[in-house]
Amino acid sequence: MRIEFECIPIEKDDGTSAILGHAGFIKTVEDLYEAMVGSVPEVKFGIAFAEASGPCLVRSDGNDDGLRRQAENSVLKIAAGHTFLIIFKQAYPINVINNVRSVSEVAAIYCATSNPVQVIVAKVEGARSVIGIVDGLSPRAIESEDDRQNRSKLLRDLGYKK
Repeated sequence: MRIEFECIPIEKDDGTSAILGHAGFIKTVEDLYEAMVGSVPEVKFGIAFAEASGPCLVRSDGNDDGLRRQAENSVLKIAAGHTFLIIFKQAYPINVINNVRSVSEVAAIYCATSNPVQVIVAKVEGARSVIGIVDGLSPRAIESEDDRQNRSKLLRDLGYKK
């Protein structure tokens, strides 16, 4: 058996976030749709899910056609069965992740981020699997006291801390 590896960027617009995960059932798209609209009323999103059996289609839904197309195109390039991708805006990953995680068919979440993301995929005998992700950039240094204060201020400015 031969294994090949590939690194595939998730193509998404600036100002959007992505959740990449693994789930497995025909109703995944509908359940993820409900999770998203139940999280933040004004969230705009597109969902794509790669079937792993039957017709092996990329199933999709969402309330923003452009984001739905971006999710579809990336999932088709990743081409790993039972992989789902949600691309969204007007919410942060922290606002929606618990609802996405609570969907009964969600088995794993690889990332929930606003950073650029690359997906590491293994190809084996006509099938593919997500092996891991590259989320953003590598760290450059250890935070200073000024950096700690800036982080604390940002969390308060965003309303996440009192």
